[in-house]
Amino acid sequence: MNSQSYLRLTVRCSFILSLLFLGGCLRGNMRPIASFNDALFRFSSSYREPSLSNQWLVALTNSQGKDKIEMINIRTRARIALPGINRADSQPISVSVSANGQRLALVRQRADQTELLIYRRSVGTLQLIELIPKGVPRRVSLDSSGRVLAVQVSRDGRWDVEVIRLKS
Repeated sequence: MNSQSYLRLTVRCSFILSLLFLGGCLRGNMRPIASFNDALFRFSSSYREPSLSNQWLVALTNSQGKDKIEMINIRTRARIALPGINRADSQPISVSVSANGQRLALVRQRADQTELLIYRRSVGTLQLIELIPKGVPRRVSLDSSGRVLAVQVSRDGRWDVEVIRLKS
């Protein structure tokens, strides 16, 4: 075995050992928060599109065959009321929450329109965000301050990500 082959073998072995070591260390630190997960299952049997902040979890859930947005306080395990956000004539697609839980960004389907909206919890209002140029929003991600929004948008058969600074 020449020195170059020996070096390759040593690097491969080191890499494999590193992966095994890191995998073992990480595996020990990652475990479900059983008490919180149990509380979630009491609220609904199905959640998707989760968004997590310091104290809040928002997700889409299905209740009686209808999708809706649900917000849960992680510390108290309580569901938070979101008056005006879940409408009978709309289908939520994506949701995201700011760190303080005061703003939610959402995409919903209503009639034949897909809408991008900001929900202000303190006043219970929804604000429509217009995309220029026009496009079809799909997924949203709100930054921790609740002032910057990233949205996945379909335009002319192509997916783009648009970053939008929101007014206070």
